Amino acid sequence: MLSTAQIDHFTTHGYLVVENVLDDAILDPVRAEYALLLDDLCTGWGIAGVSFQDKLLAAYREGHDWFQSMDISLPGDRITTDTPMHFGPAVFDMVTAPRLLDMVEDLIGPEITSNPIQHVRIKPPERTLNRDEIRAHVGGTDWHQDRAVALEEADRTQMITVWLAVTDATVENGCLQVIGNETELLPHCPQVQTSIAPGLIDTAKAKPLPVKAGGAVIFHPMTPHASLPNRSEGIRWSFDLRFNVSGQPTGRAHFPDFVARSRAHPETELHDWRQWKAMWEAARARLSETPHIAIHRWSADAPVCA
Repeated sequence: MLSTAQIDHFTTHGYLVVENVLDDAILDPVRAEYALLLDDLCTGWGIAGVSFQDKLLAAYREGHDWFQSMDISLPGDRITTDTPMHFGPAVFDMVTAPRLLDMVEDLIGPEITSNPIQHVRIKPPERTLNRDEIRAHVGGTDWHQDRAVALEEADRTQMITVWLAVTDATVENGCLQVIGNETELLPHCPQVQTSIAPGLIDTAKAKPLPVKAGGAVIFHPMTPHASLPNRSEGIRWSFDLRFNVSGQPTGRAHFPDFVARSRAHPETELHDWRQWKAMWEAARARLSETPHIAIHRWSADAPVCA
């Protein structure tokens, strides 16, 4: 799927923008699946609205947390037996779309595991956010490297991040921005979010990466990136997926992964979304009965964070 020039760009710069990765045959069912999910939530909250965006903003304005119910992961904090999450057939078809996996295969090879560090990101206009909103999946994302939000066990794992646009991502509505390639893991601090320690990168060199709906931004795990604020009047919607070479640590071993593609052992591939959902439900049940497991290595007490 990727040209030699695109692969060379990714290797040299640590990122790549690829348009037309997924078409509406994949994305429209995802939009419909989430519309039904939001309708169910809003019915319980007594919220009416015409559009997905209207209902989403009304729910946020009234203090209802829709994010975790829509996320394709368990949270990084305490997990209970009823912590909400979403794993449905349309999202599974997106995560395992052949064209998407072709692109991943061009970069990390044919033995591909769907890494459990994954999220939906539906970002309302910044003007509508509460002043104390700190969640990167809802508001702006601070500068970070994706290697840093995994545990040390995955420091040698061959992994990429695929950021998929469900709506057009523009400079106005908060597309991603990047600062070239970085060969070292920079110290991170638990600030507003887990982000690169102050003064270690030159944000004046940041390059915005707009991409249309159905396109992708791919990152090497060492590449510093962040999002711009959403200055538009509409939501900006994306999914943040990761894939790694099968058999290598995921960096979040307490969450479930699965083989998305295997040329050597195709019988190991997961093709049933119900099994995917069941794996996460089993993880939730198990983790609700165990002490909290940290999802990254950083401490606010580190000298670089002072």
